Amino acid sequence: MPHCIVEHSASLDGELILPLVFSGAMTSALFEADGSDIKVRSIAYQSYMTGKARSDFVHVVLKILSGRTAAQKQMLSRSVLAQLQTLELPRCSLTVEVVDIERASYSKWVSES
Repeated sequence: MPHCIVEHSASLDGELILPLVFSGAMTSALFEADGSDIKVRSIAYQSYMTGKARSDFVHVVLKILSGRTAAQKQMLSRSVLAQLQTLELPRCSLTVEVVDIERASYSKWVSES
C-alpha cells in the first residue's frame, strides 16, 4: 500500500511523473523501506477542461489504508507535491490528495505463480 493514481494531461510524459510520485511516497517513510508496497500508475487524458484557458495538469490520488493521522497524510501529500514541483512545468496545475481505504472492507490476493 499505497495505490498512487496519477491523472495528467496527455501532453505530459507519464514516464517522468511516475518515479517522482514513487520517490515522494518513499520519502514519507510511511510504507515498506524498500518501496515494495508502493504501486504507481498513470492515466493520461486527451479530453479535459481547465476553466476557460486550457492548461496542463497533474492530479495524484494516494489511496492508503485507514489509520494514519492527519499530520502523516499532510506530510505524505506535501512530499509527493515537492517531488512533482521539480519538473518545473510552465502553466501546469499540480494537486495531490490522500484518500483512506477502509481496512474493514479492503481485500487483497496476490498470485504466486
